[in-house]
Amino acid sequence: MAHVLAFERPVVELVSRVRELRQLASEDPHFTVELKRLEDKAAKLAREVFDNLSPMQKVQLSRHPNRPYTLDYISRLFSDWIELGGDRRFADDASLVAGLGRYHGRSVVVIGHQKGRNTKENMRRNFGMPNPEGYRKAIRLYQMADRFRLPVITFIDTPGAFPGIEAEERGQSEAIGTSLEVMAGLGVPVVTTIIGEGGSGGALALGVANRVLVLEFSYYSVITPEGCAAILWKSADRVGEAAARLKITAPDLLELGAVDAIVEEPAGGAHQDHDEAARLLDNALFEALVSMDGLSPDELRDDRYQRFRRLGSFVA
Repeated sequence: MAHVLAFERPVVELVSRVRELRQLASEDPHFTVELKRLEDKAAKLAREVFDNLSPMQKVQLSRHPNRPYTLDYISRLFSDWIELGGDRRFADDASLVAGLGRYHGRSVVVIGHQKGRNTKENMRRNFGMPNPEGYRKAIRLYQMADRFRLPVITFIDTPGAFPGIEAEERGQSEAIGTSLEVMAGLGVPVVTTIIGEGGSGGALALGVANRVLVLEFSYYSVITPEGCAAILWKSADRVGEAAARLKITAPDLLELGAVDAIVEEPAGGAHQDHDEAARLLDNALFEALVSMDGLSPDELRDDRYQRFRRLGSFVA
């Protein structure tokens, strides 16, 4: 597999052998026992390696180019998917995908950041960094969901909103602020999952939810570790320290109450097995959505309000 991080190499090699043996076992049942032994060994090694990762190594995993993106999860979790484009003001933003689908037989609105797999696709997707028209497209879909009483499911995976001058000229901060306002007032269930990077207001514009899930090796932060190190110490050498101090990894986020649940990833990370990653996420996503069945629009708004009021701490 291309793009193998140094610390994951032993796990990747073993997972590759498991994948080869799984193919053989599908053709000859005699390999089943050996497959089970190797799968257990791979899972044990992955836990030993990945349980001791530094915060910055987890950030590297969240950015892995083979990691499943929003459209990968959509193709595996939703049926009757119809993508909708444009903000009805300026243009369509390919770095943020949105549309309608069915989830466990239920019509839903799905919105998520989308990165590219190669240079050409990343240029089209702007490396997952939306412009104002991307957030205004999301706002349009939020309002549609509210009008037709459809649950909203969002996927966060962005280093942040696009910081270019043209984005500022078209009202980047206003678009993000309006997105936060509209999400906060929705009278339908909203479930957000951080599937990769969760950077700053560009992520929060999809994150004002009743339930926030985070994949095991994703992060959620007001700023990237690189940006933090540059501002505080003006040195790239302290990126690892910045990642640790920011408390941005899944266990820290759960302890701080910034997320409601951690979704386990397959052995070696979500990029090793997209199907299994989707299956694990499906379980948590469905549970979160069902937990809000029966709540009225006012109760859903109050539930969301109380969730964010509980964030942080103070001393009287």
